[in-house]
Amino acid sequence: MSRPRASLANLDLNLVVFLRELLRERNVTRAAERIGVTQPAASAALLRLRRHFSDELLVRNGAQFVLSPLAEQLAGQVEPVCEGLEALFVTTGDFRADDSRREFTLLMPDYVVCALGETLSRTMHRAAPGTRLHVKLVNEALPADPLDTLRVIDGILSAPTQALRTAGIRDLELFRDRWVCVLDRDNPAADGFGLADLEALPWVVPHHPDGGYPASYPLTPLLARLSRRPHVAVRVDSYRATPYFVAGTDRVAVMQRRLAATFADRPDLRIVPCPGDPPEIVECLWWHQRLDDDPAHRWLRGVIRQAARDAPEIPTPDHGAITAASHTPR
Repeated sequence: MSRPRASLANLDLNLVVFLRELLRERNVTRAAERIGVTQPAASAALLRLRRHFSDELLVRNGAQFVLSPLAEQLAGQVEPVCEGLEALFVTTGDFRADDSRREFTLLMPDYVVCALGETLSRTMHRAAPGTRLHVKLVNEALPADPLDTLRVIDGILSAPTQALRTAGIRDLELFRDRWVCVLDRDNPAADGFGLADLEALPWVVPHHPDGGYPASYPLTPLLARLSRRPHVAVRVDSYRATPYFVAGTDRVAVMQRRLAATFADRPDLRIVPCPGDPPEIVECLWWHQRLDDDPAHRWLRGVIRQAARDAPEIPTPDHGAITAASHTPR
């Protein structure tokens, strides 16, 4: 016998919001922080949900909690419900940036934070000082299912990948960059650096899978130009961290010009053009098509595009021949 349908008049819709965050975070404290309630209020909400569903929802497994089978089922149901409610109430009026308290969530690698983060922060603060920004850093790799991820966040700032170019995901080109190589100043290979040197030297590589190859997607076109796989001496979960493992060694790091330029005032490092004529780096904003007509998201897209246009080119002292990257938002 099916369970009787509950009347909306008898439901506390705040519990739906808490349920979504609880199932996302799998942690009562973090769920409370996400929706801005106290720990006692979150514990009381969890108790009410457990009574309503006659299920524990969160089950302790060693030092952490996991979702119960029913909670796994609810996780797939609560997201479209919340999306529908958000879409319903968004249509009641235009977004007003000057008095909005909305939080926007963006996922991006640390390189994009370096290239765009400060300008985006300043632009948003000037236009909408009450809005909040939650920046999530890419952890090793982009989500395996970006469409599913974009159902619950406002956007991903990333280079194009096959997974991102899928039905239901929209994109906007923001800026372009190019690859350079960073070496120790005393590395004899720095003068006349070529593909043979790139193949021979040990590499410092960000977001390199354990035992996997090739490395992170943006480097794939360059790696395809090499006659052999480079030796990866250091794996690190950050583009910004790579130069620290080059200084004082014979290693090389391949990184984005905009990011490398922030280290150009270090006399112990040398920045040289990347050999092999690798293609330009293209960075885009990606979002779920359901947000196409959301006034707040349209505003956000405009702010991000403006920030990409306004982001300053980072000058590079002559520690090695390096040319300015093109900067052409679509």
